[in-house]
Amino acid sequence: MSSSTARKRGLPERVRMRHDNHFVDQLTKRGEEEAVGRIVPLASIEPDANQPRNVMGDLDELTQSVRDKGVLEPLLVRELEAEDDRGTRYRIISGERRYRAALAAGLAEVPVVPMDVTDEEALEIALVENLQRKDLTPFEEADGYRALQEKFQYTQEQIARAVGKSRTVVTESLALRKIPGRVREAAEALGIHTKSLLLEVLKVETPEEQVALLEAVHKRGLSRDDLRRQQRQSPDKSQRRQPYIFNVRPQDKRFSLSLKFKQSEVSKQELIDVLEGILSDLRTTDLQAG
Repeated sequence: MSSSTARKRGLPERVRMRHDNHFVDQLTKRGEEEAVGRIVPLASIEPDANQPRNVMGDLDELTQSVRDKGVLEPLLVRELEAEDDRGTRYRIISGERRYRAALAAGLAEVPVVPMDVTDEEALEIALVENLQRKDLTPFEEADGYRALQEKFQYTQEQIARAVGKSRTVVTESLALRKIPGRVREAAEALGIHTKSLLLEVLKVETPEEQVALLEAVHKRGLSRDDLRRQQRQSPDKSQRRQPYIFNVRPQDKRFSLSLKFKQSEVSKQELIDVLEGILSDLRTTDLQAG
């Protein structure tokens, strides 16, 4: 597979999916050479132990839906090399919840779309598909974005296009990776999963202060605006750490560049991400005289 097609955006662009009974019914009536997918025995499918989603959540509602209507959205799978006479076997790329629900509902067959991809490409597709879920916590979202950066060298702009969100949303999510582990554990234990609140908590300097603020949010039901007002009214405002400023002044003095960040510490990767975002915006925007 060429480098131009290696970076998946969920399904390949050439595949148009329909997630209704009519489409699934057609898989049993068309020749394999014509069909996008096929119906295969559930016993021939196995989960991927390395897939990025470790917690499947409550499957009761999905199982009942599968029991009533069947599996309406095909699973994405890879065909495995035959090792014995058991016939063709498949490994799940995306759709393990549907697979588990089909097992629980007692189905014998499910619709699948086989894809010819490498192990690395399968993981990439699974990551992107997982990030398009609506029930992700802000921390799961941030971890997924970072995995795309580290494993597949995605820029923030590429992540935004892959998951259908703005680059600002991606940048804010990645900022949550700076929250210390103990603070993250406290947020999850208290059930605080609002990104805007967590970003405000991140502005507090020490982990101890961050945990205390989370506890106050939980006990008093504070909103993001409440936290912002507290920050403005804090008597220690003058003692807060200064924002990080990145300056560029070339020797020929043709220009100077200054970037001022809201936070006081910025990593090299964060700085690169911001500069790449600026370059991406410049490539798609006409320059105007200042």
